[in-house]
Amino acid sequence: MMSLTKAHSLSEKVDNQEKSVIFDDVWKYYPLYHQITGGIKHFLINMPAAVKQMKESKFWAVNGLSFEVDKGEVLGIMGPNGAGKSTVMAMIAGVIKPSKGKVIVRGRVAPLLELGAGFHHDLTGRENAVLNGILLGMTKQEIMARLDQVLAFAELGEFIDQPIRTYSTGMMARLGFSVAVHTDPEILLVDEILAVGDESFQRKCFAKMNEFKERGITIILISHDRTTMERFCDRIIEIKDGKLANTYKPQH
Repeated sequence: MMSLTKAHSLSEKVDNQEKSVIFDDVWKYYPLYHQITGGIKHFLINMPAAVKQMKESKFWAVNGLSFEVDKGEVLGIMGPNGAGKSTVMAMIAGVIKPSKGKVIVRGRVAPLLELGAGFHHDLTGRENAVLNGILLGMTKQEIMARLDQVLAFAELGEFIDQPIRTYSTGMMARLGFSVAVHTDPEILLVDEILAVGDESFQRKCFAKMNEFKERGITIILISHDRTTMERFCDRIIEIKDGKLANTYKPQH
């Protein structure tokens, strides 16, 4: 007969498999660097104290954060500038590691975290679409097979064969979003990138994300637009000073 402890452990393991993302008491700090004052001689004389101060100077972007995201859930992350939202997204994407705690991510991630990230500004939009698809985990054969779909969705016309450095922020957002949604992601991360560009393309992007939502793909969004977030998200968490300040389910 299975013991209660083993039964609980098995139940917890099965339950965790239904989670796309788990943050378990996660902390992330960045070192703060100080300008040397008083000259090199002063620094050398006081080196032990100065080095100790430099080692101890840290900015904690995330402070003991814990939350979970169910498979197929649309989660909104809100908070003031500097609250730690983008750091959380970067850890989910695997771009940075936590200083302490555990981040578990289950599924293929397509991150849209920074405008132009993964693009080479001297390459054309077409060439960058291929490069970005490969960086997001596709083979060259896979991205080439979908390239026509990617370019059609981006609606960049003749500009697709122009260098990315000639693009506006809205054009880069179009191309970045188009590549990401054609990589068959299991988790889509969107950090404010849809705040740029024209309204018609934003509607097109949300229509695509609604399609993903119906297919059970996990979506995590960052935005300052509470109305849009409450209309689109299943749940919203609010972060302040790197900590979980609030969580709620919007009334649709």
